[in-house]
Amino acid sequence: MPRPLYGSHTRKALENFPVSGWEMHSEFIRVLALIKEHAARVNGELREISKAHAQAIAAAASLIKKGKHLDQFPVDGFQTGSGTSTNMNMNEVIAGIVNGENNEKGEMGKGKWELVHPNDHVNRGQSSNDIIPTAMQISVALEARDRLIPALTLLVKELSKKEKEFSSIIKIGRTHLMDAVPVRLGDEFQSYASLLVQAIHSVTQGIEMLSNLPLGGTAVGTGINAHPKFAGKVIAALAKETGLPLEETEDHIAAQSCPLAAKVMSSALAGVAIALTKMANDIRLMGSDSIGELILPVLQAGSSIMPAKVNPVLCEGVEQVAIKVAGSDSIITQCLMQGSRFELNTCLPLIAEELLISIRLLTNVSHLFAEKCIRGIKANTKNIKDRLERSAMLATALAPEIGYEKAAEIAKEALKTGETILEVAARSTKIPLVKLKKLLDPNLMV
Repeated sequence: MPRPLYGSHTRKALENFPVSGWEMHSEFIRVLALIKEHAARVNGELREISKAHAQAIAAAASLIKKGKHLDQFPVDGFQTGSGTSTNMNMNEVIAGIVNGENNEKGEMGKGKWELVHPNDHVNRGQSSNDIIPTAMQISVALEARDRLIPALTLLVKELSKKEKEFSSIIKIGRTHLMDAVPVRLGDEFQSYASLLVQAIHSVTQGIEMLSNLPLGGTAVGTGINAHPKFAGKVIAALAKETGLPLEETEDHIAAQSCPLAAKVMSSALAGVAIALTKMANDIRLMGSDSIGELILPVLQAGSSIMPAKVNPVLCEGVEQVAIKVAGSDSIITQCLMQGSRFELNTCLPLIAEELLISIRLLTNVSHLFAEKCIRGIKANTKNIKDRLERSAMLATALAPEIGYEKAAEIAKEALKTGETILEVAARSTKIPLVKLKKLLDPNLMV
């Protein structure tokens, strides 16, 4: 078995935190390596470390950024609240890659670093207190931009297709889960798309806020031990590589002690969850046996005991993801409320994990919902027509002609006898049949 690339700090963290078994998100690790790569290049440029050290560190960090050696980051997510254990894990692995021969001899585990030192060289000009929240913010922004927004955009596209497909279908509307006046089925699907467009806008705002970085504040936001040009140069390089509008924060103490941008993004993700849940609940109710206005794609058997039973499984999957995301939003709120003391928030690893897992879950379920549910939905036009014609709520259209009370009497009579509103109105009012049919034409009510 090859020896681990990490050293004594990581080993101590593994001894101290065998808590959950989950490790820091791989995208977080890759972004942390990305920051280390550019930090090394800038430190070399500023002569804070030698050119040889800078090149070697940058090359090693680049390997991790590209996905190599990810198995060398075993530190539990429940660790020191600054993420120092993960930062040192990264520093040691980068040094370990550079100092390959020493690692084979097991010298690094004894604290002997011949070429590159994890603190003096890899971590030069940095503190866990500024680099960990910086990695959190960039990784979350990238995942939201590159994965979540495209998934939501796909879902909006599929919903818009259904809006056009169902544009001529008029169904009974519902408020309080009770029949109301008619609406177009296509308009309902367009409303789902509109909610998601609003949610995408909120996520985009979250990305913008996350792009304001604490890098350069080092230990307590004062920038001690960092070259005055270090953060600006590193952030410029990160912005160029990622395409994000990254900037250095104007207030490092505020950014490190209470990263409110994380809450802004968390709230945006909760908004996505709300929009998805509203849509999924409507669709599964319209597809239920009791309403039967939609025919949902058959994906799998719904019961192990009842033959031929089919359930709205993806709608239920969406609901569970949304509940998890809402829970993560609550966790992040507590992390900021309880963890923001003096010059450092001490719940950074948990905030990062909850944001990244929420993005992953929302991304995956949005893709699935678009491709396996929305794309294949059909309208049950016969049921829609029957329910519409027999809805007592059509009597609403008669109120301007005969008054609210008389219209209510007609509605009650129709419910009692099972007749249509047209049939009851034809025998209980003096309105000509031609005019009644026009008044009760659903096409003129939407």
